[in-house]
Amino acid sequence: MPSLSLEQLLAAGTHFGHLTRRWNPKMKPYIFMQKDGIHIIDLKKTQTALDKALEVVRQVVGEGYEVLFVGTKVQAKDIIASEAKRCGMFFVSNRWLGGMLTNFSTIRKSIKHYKNLVKMSTDGTYEKISKKERLMIEREKEKLFKVLGGIEEMKRLPGVVFIVDTKKEHIAVNEARKMNIPIIAMVDTNSDPTVIDYPIPANDDAAKSISLITSKIADTVIEARQKVKEKQDLAQAVESEKKSADEEGKTGKDAKGARSKEAKQVKKQAKTTKKES
Repeated sequence: MPSLSLEQLLAAGTHFGHLTRRWNPKMKPYIFMQKDGIHIIDLKKTQTALDKALEVVRQVVGEGYEVLFVGTKVQAKDIIASEAKRCGMFFVSNRWLGGMLTNFSTIRKSIKHYKNLVKMSTDGTYEKISKKERLMIEREKEKLFKVLGGIEEMKRLPGVVFIVDTKKEHIAVNEARKMNIPIIAMVDTNSDPTVIDYPIPANDDAAKSISLITSKIADTVIEARQKVKEKQDLAQAVESEKKSADEEGKTGKDAKGARSKEAKQVKKQAKTTKKES
């Protein structure tokens, strides 16, 4: 059974593509028809593609890796940020900073600088500098937060990138491809699906459509993380039980040894007493 029904996809307007004159011919396999000068996306293809993408998310998260959510257009930015936060993953919702994937070590240095600026407001530094200097620090901090806030705790490259609007986020697409990071993306009728590993044909302009697909990705992340936790808890329980059994066995062995030693001493004492008699 598909993760999303045709009714859900229709209600969100996921089937509406762009004007026919703005289409990318490579999207032809995903187009159902054209109506009133607009291409209509084949939602059965959307269902199949989405389910395939969700399986990738399960696998990546199950192996302990992270998903990076990317979407900076007005309709997507708030959805991307809130859904990524909801499932505990990283995101870029304001501006893609060149080198976020291809020059990650430098980006980490920028993040470290940002954290130092944040620390200044709580470690007493503000009390030692002028109001003008504090204002300059606050402005720089705010500027850095907009581009780095969503990846502040990202210690390594993600296991997969989820993108809304591959035309707008073409730099992110190029960087992910260069670093061999799998890409899952909502691909509209004006985009090239062949540069995406797991394209999901869908309206990437309507907020409802973006929200429906993105929330499903986030739901799958949450489910996968829960399964990982359950496996870890089970492994810990088994290890704890094994340790307890080993300790009980050792205690029993020690007690048996003590009894045997005591019996030998009694026997030896009896022989000595008999000899003396």
